[in-house]
Amino acid sequence: MQAGAAPHQYLYVTNQSSATITVIDMETDEVVDTVDLQELGFTANAKPHHIVVEPDGSYWYVSLIADGYVLKFNRDNELMGRAPFETPGLLTLDTSSDFLYVGRSMAAVNPPQRIGVIERSTMDIEEVDVFVARPHAIAVSHDGKYVYTASLATNDMVVYQPETGESEVIHVPGSDQQPHTFVDFAISPDGKSLIVTTEMTSKLLVMDATSPTTIPIVKTVDVPQSPWHPAFSPDGSRLYFGDLRANAVTFIDTSDWSIARVVEDARFAQPHGIAVSADGSKLYVGNRNNTPKAEGEALGNGFVAVIDTATGKVLRLIETNHYAAGMGTNTR
Repeated sequence: MQAGAAPHQYLYVTNQSSATITVIDMETDEVVDTVDLQELGFTANAKPHHIVVEPDGSYWYVSLIADGYVLKFNRDNELMGRAPFETPGLLTLDTSSDFLYVGRSMAAVNPPQRIGVIERSTMDIEEVDVFVARPHAIAVSHDGKYVYTASLATNDMVVYQPETGESEVIHVPGSDQQPHTFVDFAISPDGKSLIVTTEMTSKLLVMDATSPTTIPIVKTVDVPQSPWHPAFSPDGSRLYFGDLRANAVTFIDTSDWSIARVVEDARFAQPHGIAVSADGSKLYVGNRNNTPKAEGEALGNGFVAVIDTATGKVLRLIETNHYAAGMGTNTR
């Protein structure tokens, strides 16, 4: 790459049931590489789950649920390091520091009530107590001062402050008999809003991140069943997420947090991961395709649906390996 040139944008897709990662060129929407974890000494049941990428594309990181590692790769997809962590799930990268934060997988039944803090340069890891069961969703404020996580088992969120080491548990209103089951966070480009999706109650919660230690809820939106990973458009005017059990993709107008569009397509099959192109024109939605359509039928490969954000039209499907789950991309 020439000095001063913008990095080429690639999409990295975890194939959770095949121990591979698919690499897609986001300019051509073509698969350009497949990283086989078994060839690197990991198991066939490694279960790669989520990916985050350095803003300049120099390194990317992936969690392996079953093998119990967070791995570091360079832009040439060469393994550069690893950090051990029990059932790692979602990842969030702090661009203001050397830290990478790790939550626990949904597959973890009774994991430690701690999140992981990795120094990306060395891949050294320590664990921080957050005092809630099954901490899964995770995000970090743009200035790196606040890390948010949330429980899968109770209606509790946590605000952790790396500078002081303090953690504050925040109880979110809801039924204790039917917890929200918080899936994932996203922070708006202007840093003012923290949003979280909920699996069991199918809601979008919009929280005020200008009050970072209390994050009060300012809007609750009912959305199609089981909203999953959310992502903002580059300008913050739209929020996108797949609806896992509704087999749909929802567009939110962030000016008033209303539903702007619900994209439905008969080919959708458990929308999971999500990413937006650098110019905001294309939305990439990973589909697990992990449920047979008929008894005895073999599972098909996962795929990524490419959607025109202006029209909601599905432009193409890009086939991956089995169970396309979390994904990540560098930003220009």
